[in-house]
Amino acid sequence: MNAENINPFLESASIVIEQVINIRPTTGKLNVKDVKFVEKYIWIQIGMTGQMTGDIVFGLHEEVALKMVSAMMGGYPVSEIDDMAKSAISELGNMISGNASTLLYNKGVKVDITPPKVIHAAESAGFSPAKALTIPLQMGDIGNLDIQVLIT
Repeated sequence: MNAENINPFLESASIVIEQVINIRPTTGKLNVKDVKFVEKYIWIQIGMTGQMTGDIVFGLHEEVALKMVSAMMGGYPVSEIDDMAKSAISELGNMISGNASTLLYNKGVKVDITPPKVIHAAESAGFSPAKALTIPLQMGDIGNLDIQVLIT
């Protein structure tokens, strides 16, 4: 695993989060860990094909997701993970990954991304635990967004 694989996603997530929810996130510590789907979390899985293949998985606690969706909607209070909230979180993952694929392209790495898959129940993930490069983005009072890169 190459730690440079996560940098475009980290850079993109920081830019998008700052634009969309008006918070400049700080970066946590890079680790290699097993990605496991757990309850009370929202997972956004985006596949990659081309010169890099694998998955990008964004994970955030339900409470963090609700705060982010509320911020994305101009402060409108959001109290449940309904279809609208899932759509907003999915779009956030899509924006981050699309921007990251452009950053990769500008570095000479051609990748295509799949539409985001929002996973709200661990048992429905259909995803086996796997080792991933992972780094948390800390968004002040909102909480953390974990970026996990599984490159094959």
